Amino acid sequence: MPWDNPSPPSPCRVPGAARGSFCPGVLVAVVSAQLSAAALLIGGLAGAALAEGPAGIVRALLSPQLVYPHDFRLTEKEKTSICYLSFPDSYSGGLGDTQFSFRLRQAGGSRSSPFQDDGRYNREAPVTLQREAAHYFGYVYFRQVKDSSMRRGYFQKSLVLVSRLPYVNLFQCLLQLIAPEYFDKLEPCLEAVCNEIDQWPPPVPGQTLNLPVMGVVIQVRIPSRVDKPGSSPVKQCNQENLLPAPLVLPSVHELDLFRCFQPVLIHIQMLWELMLLGEPMVVMAPSPTMSSEMVLALTSCLAPLRYCCDFRPYFTIHDSEFKEYTTRTQAPPNIVVGVTNPFFIKTLQHWPHILRVGEPRMSGDLPKQVKVKKLAKLKTLDTKPGIYTSYKTFLHKDKTLIKRLLKGIQRKRPSEVQSALLRRHLLELTQSFIIPLEHYMASLMPLQRAITPWKNPPQIRPFCQEDFMKSLEHAGPQLTCVLKGDWLGLYRGLGEMWQPGGSNPAPLHTVGLLDCSCPELGQLPVQAVLFPSVPAHSQGWGGSEGAELS
Repeated sequence: MPWDNPSPPSPCRVPGAARGSFCPGVLVAVVSAQLSAAALLIGGLAGAALAEGPAGIVRALLSPQLVYPHDFRLTEKEKTSICYLSFPDSYSGGLGDTQFSFRLRQAGGSRSSPFQDDGRYNREAPVTLQREAAHYFGYVYFRQVKDSSMRRGYFQKSLVLVSRLPYVNLFQCLLQLIAPEYFDKLEPCLEAVCNEIDQWPPPVPGQTLNLPVMGVVIQVRIPSRVDKPGSSPVKQCNQENLLPAPLVLPSVHELDLFRCFQPVLIHIQMLWELMLLGEPMVVMAPSPTMSSEMVLALTSCLAPLRYCCDFRPYFTIHDSEFKEYTTRTQAPPNIVVGVTNPFFIKTLQHWPHILRVGEPRMSGDLPKQVKVKKLAKLKTLDTKPGIYTSYKTFLHKDKTLIKRLLKGIQRKRPSEVQSALLRRHLLELTQSFIIPLEHYMASLMPLQRAITPWKNPPQIRPFCQEDFMKSLEHAGPQLTCVLKGDWLGLYRGLGEMWQPGGSNPAPLHTVGLLDCSCPELGQLPVQAVLFPSVPAHSQGWGGSEGAELS
């Protein structure tokens, strides 16, 4: 894959200044789709300001004129993808500002980082917040307003931050501060922002950061791997008197789950199971905002475990993987993809699980809930909101949780409290499911006293699905979860992915879940225990999508 031609150094860089420590995870780019293209890249985060080109089509050929740092390069394929992902993929008559996010596959294979990073961040951060080596996250601030001076009568532009870090709250908050100023003052505003971000401290897990930008100090704590899952955020203590008072973010990444899941609250059990099993799913929404938030909410259902399949919060017909995902010659890939273009109703109707959500609607005081429908009822035109699937859940619905949430709506309980209830419920489900696996995996490990420097390393007993199923009779999820249902069937559903073969990446999801949850294994690859007779390289297990950036 060819690289971009070297671009001139950014004028916003202070001569002789040291490159900011936060930059390994942050890269801001501004890319214009008009002929006078300009790009600004800050450290590991690519941001793009994209303007509407003639005929309303974003131009694919971009030649950045302003790059920061100047030695960072994007491939032509990546720049084109960022352009298309930075605008709504379907007609939107709404005026004003919109925010959404996307996830982009890196083109051209792995590449070295311009910043020094010894891997400490990934070792200390929760697995759900580790840097990604094979993907970028993109955070978009899109503005559409009437403008008679434009050919089509509208001003349409996006400012995008692209990073390897999934800090959705922090970066969207940063965009809310930067984008309105940028749209008014253009490059001078971004130059000032560059200089400020260049001085930010590194994102050290467990520490609270004060991040000054444009006269505001954003204060946020970076979660640590040693944090107790499900606990309240650690109170952020500020040891210096900051004036003005800082803008405190309660979380660097957590979404308002209750708001995201409002139309599907009674089906939260089914959605959790589908995420656990790594099933292919399409989220069809009326806007990129709803699409991206729903996909990110779904993939967060397994926290503190990482969702190890691929996911695309916002996907367009222009993406390079479009043919790969829409082909009918093979089974759909194990991915959660969010779309807005009605064209996908036809091209993706063969997928086994389709979640169609509409604009938020209320039925009295309660949000209107979508229904589970057969895939045969999915129509090309005028498809009503619903979950189109033939999937039958293994576990029963938690009616107590649903009643508590609905009662909270009637009593006008704060959304953050509702989200906390949902998050704790999902955490208990995940822990109840994974703890028996952890215990069984630990039983396969040799005793510590059997490991000595004077003897050959003891052998690890291989994973036996039959033995594991028997262990569930006396040490299963029933010990920690009151939810009834066919837990054994759910384990068997995941067990179908324990037999590696072909090109199906589903075993990677199983391996990834166990790799996240079994600290007893240390540096030992989980696949060596699950599949001792299969070489890791034969199934592509030599590396992970979530591996550290070199």
